Order: sequence, then C-alpha cells, then structure tokens
Amino acid sequence: MKYARIVEIFARESGMSLEDALGFFYDSDTYRLISEGIADMHCRSDEYLADELLLELNEAKDNPMRKNK
Repeated sequence: MKYARIVEIFARESGMSLEDALGFFYDSDTYRLISEGIADMHCRSDEYLADELLLELNEAKDNPMRKNK
C-alpha cells in the first residue's frame, strides 16, 4: 500500500502517468533502498520518498547516461 501512495504522489508532482511513474519507481535507487530496508527508508513519509524520486528524475534528466533512466 505504501508503494502505491508514493507512486501516486510522484506521478502527480512529476506530471507522469501512473504507469510511467510506477516504472520509474521500480527502476529507482529509492525503491532499492526501501525494499532492502537500508537507512530505514521505509519509515520515511510518503511525501519524503516521492521527493527523493523527483530528485532522481531530475538527476536522470541532467545525466542521460545514468543507468535505466
């Protein structure tokens, strides 16, 4: 359920479709950190994690050679 909330916020803030936002989420470093329990990322708010995804998206736009982005 948490993933759905994060993706919904991310899609709204980025202007992506839910489908594209979900794809980006599952390919993101943020997802990897949450799913592996690193730095207690899963304990952070949905809004915080959506902001992390936005940062990754902006980084990917600035550096198109970055993997999977």
